[in-house]
Amino acid sequence: MDVSQRFAKLTHFQALALLALTALLWSSGGLLIKWTSWHPLAIAGARSGIAALVIRAAFYKSSLTWSRDQIAGAVAYAGVVTLFVVSTKLTTAANAILLQYTGPIWIALLGAWLLKEKATVSDWLTIATVLGGMVLFFLDKMSPGGLWGNIAAIACGFCMALMTIFLRRQKDSSPFGSVYLGNILTFFIGLPFMFVYSPGPGSWGVILVLGTFQIGLAYVLYAVAIKHVKALEASIITMLEALLNPLWVFLLLGEMPGRWALVGGLIILIAISGRYALPAISADKSN
Repeated sequence: MDVSQRFAKLTHFQALALLALTALLWSSGGLLIKWTSWHPLAIAGARSGIAALVIRAAFYKSSLTWSRDQIAGAVAYAGVVTLFVVSTKLTTAANAILLQYTGPIWIALLGAWLLKEKATVSDWLTIATVLGGMVLFFLDKMSPGGLWGNIAAIACGFCMALMTIFLRRQKDSSPFGSVYLGNILTFFIGLPFMFVYSPGPGSWGVILVLGTFQIGLAYVLYAVAIKHVKALEASIITMLEALLNPLWVFLLLGEMPGRWALVGGLIILIAISGRYALPAISADKSN
């Protein structure tokens, strides 16, 4: 019995709890990536190669469907894990993760097309507020690399929204396949960069942890939970990562984001939480 069969009958609360644990595992990424001395694409490829083995072992009885949704989800997933490493290396961990969590906005924008869910006036007001918060990230004095890091983080958020949508569209089949294939694709994207130079001392141990736990086990839990919650719910619950990721980096590495980035990040979190998280919590309590 593989993971999908063992957890086939999760309650809604259990699925949300798995998503919270997923966010906790994801949140170690900023710190561990900062600790790793290697090319960003090499890191992304190596950890995904390890993660692919973990995910295949967890879903050893599940088969691939090769559907359009599965392939599209795999491409989006590869974009998420690759762009996150690149953005984390080029800008602060706080910038990388907070800009990534504009994902719910992209879901609201794309929902009418891909999920048949239209954005409301409140959604559009939230989108405008979040865009204003994003502008503040670019007011901080930063190097050219920091600028490209912010752009990569925004692109990562877009890919994360697509990944969530396409995984959700596979709720009745095999969402694990997108994650598994996405890791294989990321491995091959990063493979040429693994030969540019060797990782620093101790980096292989960090990469092993990244691949096994930070995305391997985390995406096993995510693929199980996404079948039992809405796409927007999944995006909201995993926002816990946006709070923990820069916290670990600040506490252990002392990296502090700029003043305007902090203000922009606070605006984004308040806007998305106020529009999506609080109503979801209220609705859950009333049921």
